[in-house]
Parts: sequence; structure tokens; C-alpha cells
Amino acid sequence: MSKTNPGNFFEDFAVGQVIEHATPRTITEGDRALYGALYPTRFALPSSAAFAAQVGLSPAPVEELIAFHIAFGKTVPDVSLNAVANLGYAECRFHRPLVPGDTLRTRSEVIGLKQNSNGRSGVVYVRSTATDQHGAVALEWARWVMVHKRDAEAPAPQTVVPELAPVVAPSDLVIPAGLDFTAYDFAAAGEPHRFGDYAVGERIDHVDGVTLTDSEHMMATRLWQNTAKVHFNTEARPDGKRLIYGGHIISMARALSFNGLANVQLIAAINAGAHVSPAFAGDTVYAWSEVLDAVETDAPGVGALRLRLVATRGRDETMTLRGDDGKYADGVLLDLDYWALIPR
Repeated sequence: MSKTNPGNFFEDFAVGQVIEHATPRTITEGDRALYGALYPTRFALPSSAAFAAQVGLSPAPVEELIAFHIAFGKTVPDVSLNAVANLGYAECRFHRPLVPGDTLRTRSEVIGLKQNSNGRSGVVYVRSTATDQHGAVALEWARWVMVHKRDAEAPAPQTVVPELAPVVAPSDLVIPAGLDFTAYDFAAAGEPHRFGDYAVGERIDHVDGVTLTDSEHMMATRLWQNTAKVHFNTEARPDGKRLIYGGHIISMARALSFNGLANVQLIAAINAGAHVSPAFAGDTVYAWSEVLDAVETDAPGVGALRLRLVATRGRDETMTLRGDDGKYADGVLLDLDYWALIPR
């Protein structure tokens, strides 16, 4: 009997199956430093312990996406080792800011299955929950991923496509305990724009671009212990290219959004996300955002913006999401809908 793990194929999944993922991972200051080396992030709250303490968060939390990448990476050996591509996200909530010393472990439940018409792959829907060292929920999310079949002749399972909420309700957002933006230092944060300066429907071109490299995206994917073959092994895809991890594009776009959204300090939830097209080394990533909604919260001086973050291959000054045919415009890599906290 083989002692190695070939990963699960589409026919290995069943609705209701619960998977306890291996290798708990402790967050360190090294994660914060490497994240800043990989992405051009400049948000003041995760960058400065003094700034974080001034708004009621001490010790300073790491960026929410560090926690997301670590928790997501735990699921890969069991869910997406044999993936064609990760497709999207929904119902993601961050329950508390995480700090160095916190340890995450993840479990997933299969909530849907749908075989593709070609019979060679299918879409697996899972709901994953990451808990900390005390057993408390740190973050949770649903995602769906296209996975190869081991045997194209294997019978298709009954199709189950879960109903997922299109948006996390504002009342379900978790505001970090102690968060207080009434003494917020706009000069230290880098921009004067606050909650009331953004209008629903407004679009913001973040201007800057970053060219992707194989070395950086593979370093990032290893950092998060993501073992999906398509990110490392040129034999895993017919075109011989390493597919860049979708989370790498999310973090790159989030970092680029600083220019115009510097005071959007904390991600509270991810409502929906789609990796629209693949990205490869040599692509230059740009980003733009659209304000979808704005609500006040009960926390002192804190508002919440619902934002669409769009990453593109090459800069699109027209900020076009979809063409007249309703399909995504050429060059769109990522369409991410999220809630974030900003001073009022």
C-alpha cells in the first residue's frame, strides 16, 4: 500500500464529507515581513504597531489576507491538489484580527458537486473554517474549485450546487473589539479621504502596476504551504506554464489599491470573488475599485465600505468590467467584492 498522497480527484468527494486538514501553522513576524516584500502594501495599521495601538488594536495585527492565505493553504492538499483552477469565493468573514503567535488550523465540508460536461473534471464546493489555538473561529469562507477526474469514465455524482449569499449582510460584519477611529492619524496613513468622501458608484483607478515573476509567486505559494501542482510543476499543464495562485493576484490588487484607498484599513468580509482568467509570469497587474455600498457601524468613528476590486492584465483607464455582451472584458483577472473598515 502506497504511503504517499496523490491528492483527491473529483470522484473522491461526497456532499457532506468533512475533512480535517493537516499542519497547523503559527503566524510570525516573518510572515508580516515577507508579505511586505512580496506585495507593495503600505497600509498603516498592519505596518505600524504605534498606529495600531492608537486605534485600539495592540499588538498590531497582520494583514487579513495573511490569515486567509495560511488558512486556505491548509485546504489545498485535500481539496485542490489536482485542481484545474480555483474559481471563486463567497461568504468569507474575518472574526478577529490575527497577530503573531496565533496558530491556525482548518477544516472543510463538501457542500456541492457538479461534473463538467466534458466528463474529465468537475467543480467541488467546500465551506472551510479556520480556528485559532483556543478553538475559536478566526475566519470562514466558501469556495469552489475545478478538479480533475482520475477516471473520465467514472459515473457523475448527483449535481448539488449550494445557494450562497451574494453579500455578507452589514449586520453580520464582525467589528474588532476596541477598534476606535476617532483619533485616527490621517497624515500617518497617507491620505485624507474618509468614509464620507466616497460615493456609491464611484470608480477609482489605482494607477500603479506590478509585473509578475515566477520566483515571487512561487515563493508566496510556498510561504502559504499551498501545494497545488499547477503553481510549481510545468508538467501539470498542457501549455507548460506555471499558473499563478489566485490569492497572489488578490494580495497584489489589494496592495495596489492603497493609492486611492489608503484609509481602508481592515477587510471585514469577502462577499464574492471570481478568478476570471489565468495569470502568468510576465503579466503586469493593475487594479481599480468601485464603491458598491456604504454603511455606518456602531464602533467609534468607523464606517464600512463595500468595494469591488478588479485586477487587470495591463492598465484599463476606462475601468470596464464587462462588455456589451455581458462577458468580462478582455484582460480582467480578478473580480473581488468585499467589505472593509474606514474612518468616518
